[in-house]
Amino acid sequence: MSRKHHDLSSRELLARIGLSDETSSNLLDDEPLDDLNGDLGAALRERYRLFNQSHAFAPGDLVIWKPGLKNRRLPRYARPAVVIAVLETPVLDHEDDSGSTYFHEPLDLVLGLIHEDGQARGELLTWHYDSRRFQPWTEEV
Repeated sequence: MSRKHHDLSSRELLARIGLSDETSSNLLDDEPLDDLNGDLGAALRERYRLFNQSHAFAPGDLVIWKPGLKNRRLPRYARPAVVIAVLETPVLDHEDDSGSTYFHEPLDLVLGLIHEDGQARGELLTWHYDSRRFQPWTEEV
């Protein structure tokens, strides 16, 4: 099946991905983390504490990112995801560059998210994550 190649202008490309003069240009729509304006050492210690605080998840649980530990675009902060599976043996991210945040990350949690944009809008999609970066979701969060 052949496809016609069509060169897009930068304006057309931005419009296709939902960015234009009429829309918000804030690509990082998550709330900023206030603790980065104060004592950076204290913020690092708090992130370390949160990273090492473990939770026992089970399929069907709703989870969100722990504050300051989000390393992927989805889910957004404070938006819940459903646990699809907890893997006994984590899958290691095969990122080859040791300078990457994903280098050998142990992915032991399969989460389901409802896709919000594009052709898959409304569909439940799954991705693998490091469970140490998540906490249980409560409506108060």
